[in-house]
Amino acid sequence: MKSNIIHVLMLVGAILAFVPILAVDYFLDGYALYRERAVVQRHVDEIAATIDANALEGADVLRKVVSAVPSLCTPTFVAAAQDAIESSLNVRQILVENLDGVQYCDAFGRNVRNSPLTQALPVPGLADTISIVQLGDLSTPAIKVTQNFGEMRRISAFVPLLVQPEAALLSTMQDGAMVRISLTNGLSMVALGDTDGFDARTSSSAYVGAQGYAGQFPIKVEYAVPFALVRANYADLDIIFTILAGIGSSMFLLYSLAYVRRSRVPAFGLERAIGRNEIKPYYQPVINLRTGELVGCEVLCRWEKRNGQTVPPGAFIDYAEATGLAIPMTLSLMQQVKNDLSELCKTLPDMKIAINLFEGHFRDSGIVEDVQAIFTNSPIGFHQLVFEITERRPLGNSAATTSVISGLHALGSRLAMDDVGTGHSNLAYLATLGVDIIKIDRIFVDMIKPGTTQVPVLDGLIAMGKDLDCEIVAEGVETEEQALYLRAHGVLHAQGYIFAPALKVGPFKELALALNSASFGDEAPVELVSNAA
Repeated sequence: MKSNIIHVLMLVGAILAFVPILAVDYFLDGYALYRERAVVQRHVDEIAATIDANALEGADVLRKVVSAVPSLCTPTFVAAAQDAIESSLNVRQILVENLDGVQYCDAFGRNVRNSPLTQALPVPGLADTISIVQLGDLSTPAIKVTQNFGEMRRISAFVPLLVQPEAALLSTMQDGAMVRISLTNGLSMVALGDTDGFDARTSSSAYVGAQGYAGQFPIKVEYAVPFALVRANYADLDIIFTILAGIGSSMFLLYSLAYVRRSRVPAFGLERAIGRNEIKPYYQPVINLRTGELVGCEVLCRWEKRNGQTVPPGAFIDYAEATGLAIPMTLSLMQQVKNDLSELCKTLPDMKIAINLFEGHFRDSGIVEDVQAIFTNSPIGFHQLVFEITERRPLGNSAATTSVISGLHALGSRLAMDDVGTGHSNLAYLATLGVDIIKIDRIFVDMIKPGTTQVPVLDGLIAMGKDLDCEIVAEGVETEEQALYLRAHGVLHAQGYIFAPALKVGPFKELALALNSASFGDEAPVELVSNAA
């Protein structure tokens, strides 16, 4: 039977090994989309920056002319206007008119032909208004920057909306690209290329697009190009990606074969066991060493098969974590914990429930949503939940890890670092992760022997926890000497066989109610706790 399952696993692994090769187009599409979005956004930013600079230049020229002359339409004014235009790169004309649009004078003594395309619009942060006009024989619209002068007159400067002619701008665009410049109210002013494509865009996969705004001016720039056209430029990369995918597939296949050979757990059996709730929670009591009261528990698990066999977690936890089955297994355990301990948590509202998480839970924020979905409106409050992570596999300081930890903290839950001292943690690592509780591994507790007065490594870990202002829990406490030593060194909480092994829900609830039904005092002997267990 096991041989047949292994053969099936090998076949599945072989099939999965070729997934990267089949996914070459998918990943190449993603790469091309990422690159081309940057190109498109650069085009938008360049056009928007040009429009912004032109409009600001017009406003600046107006300020210089107005500040240089006491009155308008005088020879002094005309000279100042001409000088300002000559020193400007883009200002084409300066015009004085009344509020009804009747022209009084301009910089060159001409009749300034300008047809308004939009109404005057205010500009945040400036006293000027702008409008878009058709100025003389310019091929593209112009920006008319206007400033009131007294109560009856106004002075305006004209700058092109675009410095380049439309033909020159088109020559810098990608094949099939389209540009539209409009006011933020939707009124289109310039449209280049196959502009029907703007209205035909129905999905982000059909077009690569971007938009931007001309500084504080109410002008929007849109740019789009059909994805199929730019994707064709990446055809040469198909060969490189296919070669890389082939190498990756070969490595995955070899790894899968090696893993199946090492594995002692039938994969589909574990998956079915999770679906049947055969992975059962067991509760390891956590005891207050001063009062003898039960302050919480750690949720462990056992595989209780239908034939009565109980499989310890060491036989399947590593496999579950490596295959991703640890995630649905954790969800199943949390649901069972809610069903098992809801009434007890109402009776003991300060009791803490520690649930183990795996490295895979910290790759996205899904675990936070799962915790909310399971425990919202439950008698078990979020503040009663402690989530343990193991130090044996470092999480790193990625954005996803930070998001998950922040999300759990935001719910009111706490974070515990398990197996402290055995792996990768240090002061900076623990502080960065935002750990609230550190759990000292049993290998350090085992160093406490009868008559021991000092254990430097253990004492150092306890001091580290205090420096970090973390609560400390000692694991694997099996003798009275160990409990007394830990209590004397300021460790208040402990778990281990001296108190009780991991228990099924029934015996655990009985123990919790028995230990918390009476007060033993602050300095109760540890043997009272042991005897109660």
